[in-house]
Amino acid sequence: MNQVFDAYAHYYDLLYRDKDYAAEAEYVASLIRERAPQAKKILELGCGTGAHAEHLARMGYIVHGIDQSKEMLSRSEARKASLSTDIASRLSFSHGDIRTVRSSTVYDVVISLFHVMSYQTTNNDLIAAFETADKHLGSGGLFLFDFWHGPAVLTQKPDVRVKRLEDPAIKVTRVAEPVMHMNESIVEVNYTLFIETKTTGSISQVQESHRMRYLFLSELACLSNTDTWANSESYGWMGVDAPLQDDWAAITLMSKK
Repeated sequence: MNQVFDAYAHYYDLLYRDKDYAAEAEYVASLIRERAPQAKKILELGCGTGAHAEHLARMGYIVHGIDQSKEMLSRSEARKASLSTDIASRLSFSHGDIRTVRSSTVYDVVISLFHVMSYQTTNNDLIAAFETADKHLGSGGLFLFDFWHGPAVLTQKPDVRVKRLEDPAIKVTRVAEPVMHMNESIVEVNYTLFIETKTTGSISQVQESHRMRYLFLSELACLSNTDTWANSESYGWMGVDAPLQDDWAAITLMSKK
């Protein structure tokens, strides 16, 4: 999977340049402020190119991001280098698998955004990621993660989509062709990308497959160890109400006992 994301990183920021990272980070911060107002230190599992981390650092949080893709981390470091010394001093990144990474640092909050948990396609993967959060939180620490919400996926069903974007250097056309594996609660999203270099007119083609697990609240309740976690709450993404069948993305918050 990390090889997929190493290639993905080259055009990741272009594909998601319209994503409102600032608003999403503010939403996450609002949940943190309400439940853990003294929180300062955040661990981000699956930080990508560091966009959410940057905005959280701008708000004063100290953020350490972990990602399995070295290319994504390279772009995170480049992002950090472009920031003021004050903001950059609150950001750090390291390479690691969110299922197995361990450090001696205790954080106030662990977050995992942009459906990183849906990439954990087996129960063992999810349990291991939850354990990573557990090992890096003290009592009362907060774990927030978003995911594909099962009822919405089954109601709306993924379909073929085409996305076209460009910047001064390249044009990208991405075709997404999903295949549902309902017995596994998996959507296999097969991407074909056509990348045109403007200076030469040359076109390269890249194919990727992303396996995404959609999750149900009842599953999360079973998978989270009740001896470790308490006060689990779930909302539709960017909202404050329980997720509905129209909410493709949802977020869950769990407090450590």
